[in-house]
Amino acid sequence: MYQSFAGVYDALMAQVDYAAWARHYDALMQLCQVKKGAKCVECACGTGSITLPLKKMGYQMTGVDLSEEMIAIAMERARKEGQWIPFIRQDMCALSLPRKTECILCTCDGVNYLTSPEKVQQFFAAAFSALKPGGALIFDVSSEYKLRNTLGNHTLTCDEEDFAYIWHNRFREDKACVEMALSIFRKRPDGAFDRIEETQTQRAHTAGELKTWLENAGFHQVQLFGNQRITPARANDERLHICARKPLA
Repeated sequence: MYQSFAGVYDALMAQVDYAAWARHYDALMQLCQVKKGAKCVECACGTGSITLPLKKMGYQMTGVDLSEEMIAIAMERARKEGQWIPFIRQDMCALSLPRKTECILCTCDGVNYLTSPEKVQQFFAAAFSALKPGGALIFDVSSEYKLRNTLGNHTLTCDEEDFAYIWHNRFREDKACVEMALSIFRKRPDGAFDRIEETQTQRAHTAGELKTWLENAGFHQVQLFGNQRITPARANDERLHICARKPLA
């Protein structure tokens, strides 16, 4: 996944307010007593759209992603903005760091792309092991409500002058997953269009599942918040933000 897709990912996500996302993660990190200057690892960092602003806010960021293409784009963006950030190609379910860190993030649906309970639990266990005592795991997911009702069994389209897509979705009740098929069209300098076909799957992890899996991994002080709010999640929230702490002892 994300091989040919990496080159058009930022265009596809152009409407996302990453600065607002970074500010919200900053607020969540402060809530979890992660101070500016702390060492922080962002898993599934993609092209670095949240890694970079958090670095500029004063956190010592490291980016981790499975896609070499995404990592290459993130490294180039950091270079152009005069920021030194280590970007590492690694499977977050087998996260292995040279030193334990103070905070681990997984932003922009990274946990939804873990499409089985076993994979999510592997990630939580790896994150727990990689954190210092008292460290925090903070992540977001598209909610079960969103995947079932907003994306599930709907077709989304975009038609711009130099970029377009057709996005077909199908919700699989048997797997609690939404299967996404994207046809992406991007205009070349000569006026012709490149077409990229991409398939992805996201699982609708419930709030109850996530809390149980986090506690089974050893985390405590698990808190679930609504979409970019530090208030309890509501039934129709399309995104959940979750914070969990590793005990001090």
